Parts: sequence; structure tokens; C-alpha cells
Amino acid sequence: MMEKRKVSRRLMVFLTMIVTCVGTNVDAQADEASFATLKTVVIDAGHGGKDPGCNGGHANEKTVCLSMAILLGNQIKKDYPDIKVIYTRDKDVFVELDERAKIANRNDADLFICIHANAASASAYGTETYVLGLHRTDAQQAVASRENATIHLEADGGKKYADFQMTPDAIIARQIQLSVFLDHSISFADKLQAEFKSIGRFDRGVKQAGFLVLYKTTMPSVLIETGFLTNPTEEKFLSDSTTQKQMVNAMFRAFKKYKNELEGVEEQVVTDNVKTPVNTSEKTPVKPALPADKKGVVIFRVQVETATNPILLTDKKFKGYPVYEYLHDGLYKYTLGSFENDASAATDYQRKLREEGYAHAFVVAFLNGERINLQKAIILAEK
Repeated sequence: MMEKRKVSRRLMVFLTMIVTCVGTNVDAQADEASFATLKTVVIDAGHGGKDPGCNGGHANEKTVCLSMAILLGNQIKKDYPDIKVIYTRDKDVFVELDERAKIANRNDADLFICIHANAASASAYGTETYVLGLHRTDAQQAVASRENATIHLEADGGKKYADFQMTPDAIIARQIQLSVFLDHSISFADKLQAEFKSIGRFDRGVKQAGFLVLYKTTMPSVLIETGFLTNPTEEKFLSDSTTQKQMVNAMFRAFKKYKNELEGVEEQVVTDNVKTPVNTSEKTPVKPALPADKKGVVIFRVQVETATNPILLTDKKFKGYPVYEYLHDGLYKYTLGSFENDASAATDYQRKLREEGYAHAFVVAFLNGERINLQKAIILAEK
């Protein structure tokens, strides 16, 4: 798991106020950030057209990335025909960085997967997956700078980005603004790296950097650096159709695990060659253990569990905490804690719960008993 930058409470509150007061058109118009189902996935093959990306001895980034992007999209379509798969490009054309993000935002994508290849010394090797954040090393900054340099090939030479500064404060503010998306981005990135490692790839870890395309998307988003074309061995691996398929299979397995986790699909265990659900207990209807919401008051809670079938509120997985259950998009969801008009307290509680083993806990908000968009909730709570 990547190390998270520590930000003082005062700075977080200050930046949250900036986000709340300024906002963006996208945030103002956004529908509820729901992770109950994955309905639309945007796959972004890096570079293209007049922008070849990085080069090896014979292969270039735009070609190997497009090949893997199409393979991944086809696999998702085959196994999940109800999921809409959108490519930012499905042929060798140039697409501006800003437009790639806009494609995802316009289509209300639930996940954005950006596929790239890396460049460094001939000895560098391995895979790494990025989420939006502050770079830790010069090498991470160099990767982001190289990928962001595509803007100079755009029609106006990148002039439209002249006033766009991804300063540390701006990136931190964006992380806070889209914190619920960032949590899911990290979860998916972790799964990707684990699957790459399982096929023998060297795991360079989950990292963060200021990628412009990740900054501008408003959904869980990752950028995969599949390997180094500047390493002859890696170049051969990434340009061969058989090993490309291995990489795509790893990406798809990570996607499947991420999807199942979000949708509360429980894994099955095998006993004496008979598959049985992990949770077979039936639940007697029980009223939520937490008090009813006050009318007109924004309530922040921390979600820790999602399931296709009801779970007893006394189940040991809740560790004796009072539990609030709600039904959302056909799934049963379970939250701990209740904080009136106090997002900061809910965020602190989220950290506490993660330390206690709820690794994927995240903050959700309610108004008059209905779940609402988190950013809308923050604005209402401030008022």
C-alpha cells in the first residue's frame, strides 16, 4: 500500500473550504457518487497519431498501449456485456489530454483506466500504477512530466493549459475534493499490482504523481505504466501478442476483483468439492441500531460493508459497533458512526476504522434518510 501524505488538520479544513467555495462545473452538476455497480468503463490508450510516446529499439508506446487497451475492452465486453466500454481512441489517432478526461466525464464513467509504457535507463524494469497525488521522488515527477508533455503537440501548443498550475496545494485540494474517488483508485491500483506480480512481473508499487489526465477526471482513475520500452527484455515482452495477453488477463482479473468488491459479491469457498456461499445465515429483520436521522440535518457516516443479502447487525464483522443499514441500488450497505454536519469528524473516524482492519472504509452522507453526493453534503453542512 502506498504511503499517504500527511496533511495538517488546519490545512485540510482550509483546502476543503476552498473546494467548497470555488468548486467546478463538473462538481456542481455531478450526480451521486455511487459505487454500487460498474456500468461504464473508459479505457485510455496513451499517446497516438503524431505522438508516439516513448520508443524502444523497434516498438513504440502508442502501439503497444492501443493493443492492450483493445484487448482489455474486448475481455470486459465478453464477460460483462451489460458494462459499457468506451475507448478514448480505438485506432492510431492523436487525442488531446484534456479531451481524454472529458470523454470519461461526459459519459459519467465509473472507472478510468489509462494504459502507458515507461522509459528510463536500459536497466529499469517492472510495472507501476499511479493515482493522482504528490510525487515522492524525482523519478515519479519525471514520469508525470513525460506523459504531460503531450500537451505541446496539441493544436495550440498547449496554450490552453497556460493558467493551469498543479501546485502541491492544488493537488491536495483536488484529492480532498475527490477523496472518495481516490480511495477507490488506490484499491484498484493495489489489485492491479498484485495481479502483475502474480504473472512474474516486478512490482514497482502503487505511486502518486501529478498526471494531468488523472487530475481532470471525476471518477476512480488509474494510470498503468506497463513496463519499460527502453529495456530490451521488457520491450520484447510488451510488444509480443502472447505476453500482451498475459498483461491484459492480469488487468482483467484486477478489474473483476475490484468490481466484485464494490458490488458486494461474496467469494465462494470450496469444501469437499461443493461450493457454498461464505455467508449462509439468514437474517431476522432488525431496525438500524443507530438513531434516526434528524430532518434537514446532513449526517456523515463511514461505510464498511456491502452485501447482496442482509447481514445481522450483531455479526462479529461489525465488532460490536452500532450499525446503520441502508438499501441502495439493490444492495445492502452498512455504516458505522454518525456525525451531524461534521465531515472532518467522519474522516477522522474513517482513519480509525481503517487502522482497526476496515481497509476500504469510506465516508458517505445522508439527508432526510437518503444518501446524497458527498460534495453536496459538505456544502450543505458548511451552510
